[in-house]
Amino acid sequence: MKKTLLLATLLISTQAAASNWPSWRGPSGNGISPEKDIPATWTTTENVAWKIDLPGAAGATPAIWNDRIFVTSAEGKELVLLCISTKGKILWKAPLASGNKNIRGDEGNSAAPSPATDGKHVWTFLGTGDMHCFDMEGKLTWKKNFQKSYGAFDHWHGMSSTPLLVGDTLYQMCLQIEDPYIVAIDKLTGKERWKVARESDALHESRHSYASPILYQDGKEQQLLIHGADYLSSHNLKDGKELWRCGTLNPKKGYNKFLRFVASPACQPGLVVIPSAKNKPVLGVKPDGKGDISESKSHLRWRRGRDTSDVPTPVIHDGLLYLARENGVMIVMEAMSGKEVYLQRVHRNRQRASPVIADGKLYLAARNGEVCVLKLGREFKVLSRNVMGDGIAATPAIAGGRIYIRTFKALYAIGK
Repeated sequence: MKKTLLLATLLISTQAAASNWPSWRGPSGNGISPEKDIPATWTTTENVAWKIDLPGAAGATPAIWNDRIFVTSAEGKELVLLCISTKGKILWKAPLASGNKNIRGDEGNSAAPSPATDGKHVWTFLGTGDMHCFDMEGKLTWKKNFQKSYGAFDHWHGMSSTPLLVGDTLYQMCLQIEDPYIVAIDKLTGKERWKVARESDALHESRHSYASPILYQDGKEQQLLIHGADYLSSHNLKDGKELWRCGTLNPKKGYNKFLRFVASPACQPGLVVIPSAKNKPVLGVKPDGKGDISESKSHLRWRRGRDTSDVPTPVIHDGLLYLARENGVMIVMEAMSGKEVYLQRVHRNRQRASPVIADGKLYLAARNGEVCVLKLGREFKVLSRNVMGDGIAATPAIAGGRIYIRTFKALYAIGK
């Protein structure tokens, strides 16, 4: 009975969000859109429905529900939320916080976390620790500041974790040197539902994480995946209790105290893909363990000793794992076996945005503004290279037959 109800809930939620892009990783939380007839070629003027200038740069992916697009942005030293119609008009703008900080020049700022929406409300989180909830017309429902509630952040490169919305709860992770934690927040009131410490034996900068919470789900259960501080850990969504964890990503022999994680895990039923960084291992594990499964051969599906996505989060589609390295190299593997299908260079630029998939194509937005479109499958083929003429750190969003690309200066609606 429970299995039937969970399957029905997943089906309903997927259908309701099918034409939307409600959060950073899309309608099903896996970087994949069910949309068809999505363009493969465009310029900054051709095949563009509209373009709207933004008040500042950010790496936040737009959240889209029906005819509304939500974008967080820097505006000088201020941080704001814009609501833009799918016709390209600004409907409203809400101030969020002051004190924007640019990180490592052009690598990011305090507007890095992406917003999320359920079609009734929209939630934002910022590197300042400010979290807000608005209704669809821009009226503030509640706000809170995590640094005031739980202590100062100590992330060297700015707090950039995007909250995860599941049902009526927001899940936020803060993995840092001092007092790392996970917290669950009631989405309609902003009240804390639970908070748990998330300790590890990681040292120095390796205790930092810039990844975001990810939801694992199959026909039986849901798990909250938290990645950072040398481990991926799985937690019960109701109380935060740790179910299992997997390490060996930063071996004690030759330990790298500067190995912080940025890429988030990817998953499908029966598999969790655990990236690391700086050419350290990437693992494929079974999500049915208990306790520490780091040395459990029975739970390890495969281990790749080198080549991992330092920043981009992997995506799994039709049995294949697409792993974009931070240097423009694409690695495609069989998801369940870990067998390499190909390793090819797509471009020679920095790669910060995560790959997304729709309509039989993979979209990869490079840091210099070139958006490469790849054919899905075992054959490496670049279908097009689309030059935007401006930097891109945000992952594209796909909804309503369009690709929404957020550059440092503008938001583009690509398509009809």
